[in-house]
Amino acid sequence: MEFKHVSVLLNECIEGLNIKENGIYVDGTLGGAGHSFEILKRLSDKGLLIGIDQDEDALKAAKKRLQNFGNVKYVHNNFYNIDSILDELDIEKIDGMLMDLGVSSYQLDEAERGFSYMKDAPLDMRMNRKNSFSAYEVVNDYEEEDLYRIIRDYGEEKFAKRIAKFIVEKRKEKEIETTFELVEIIKAAIPAKARREGPHPAKRTFQAIRIEVNSELSILNKAIEDGVNRLNKGGRMAIITFHSLEDRIVKNKFKELAISCTCPKEFPVCVCGGKAKVKIITRKAIEPSKVEVEENPRSRSAKLRIVEKI
Repeated sequence: MEFKHVSVLLNECIEGLNIKENGIYVDGTLGGAGHSFEILKRLSDKGLLIGIDQDEDALKAAKKRLQNFGNVKYVHNNFYNIDSILDELDIEKIDGMLMDLGVSSYQLDEAERGFSYMKDAPLDMRMNRKNSFSAYEVVNDYEEEDLYRIIRDYGEEKFAKRIAKFIVEKRKEKEIETTFELVEIIKAAIPAKARREGPHPAKRTFQAIRIEVNSELSILNKAIEDGVNRLNKGGRMAIITFHSLEDRIVKNKFKELAISCTCPKEFPVCVCGGKAKVKIITRKAIEPSKVEVEENPRSRSAKLRIVEKI
């Protein structure tokens, strides 16, 4: 199956990065290379793009898509390790970094990856298939209380307690091995009225398990801070999120990095000597246009936030 991923907020990202033709740019989530293709079109031969992805299928697809560009370095890794990645490439500073935190269309549509509640497949959900820890372990090995916490916090699912209880009860009979087995358990746990009115009943739980499997939220704060520290003055970081938990982390981290003084308000003068690292470019998150949402419904929940290094 062809690796496909429709790049969300493409023009807004490219414009927001304020690309310098001789600059060094990092795409921390290379995916199908849609954003990277547009970045490279704006770089001279002296510019450089570093494309990072933990999914080897994505890297293969990106290499094919970008085969006509010679100024690309491909890295099979996680953007969490941006510091060590740049150190290994002997690069001190960069001029921009992009992170698109969405799951690719390929990952959702390729049944065997186990990301989708619409296709029957082994419970997997690993972005990096070299990792041994998968959705199977979360569903079959986690204590009920831990399942409840994950589904409640990462999925923002109001029936989290019932879903966790139903999973634990069902796995006493036999291990839960496939996505459709899990979907049926979730459906049984959610009252009929709620199943009819909202989105697909398994959507929030699958999101929660995917976040847990790939440590998606825990790596964000460090990646943002490390990435900002490697930006040249005037360099920009652009991040696209797809659910409120991610967006909240990005928004709060950007605000934290934009604060100069951390002294208590009652102090008459600043004694902390703190300096803001960035200025916020997007006071309000940029969202897709109606046209983009119509053309690509999966873009509906996307939000883009951008900061610039001071």
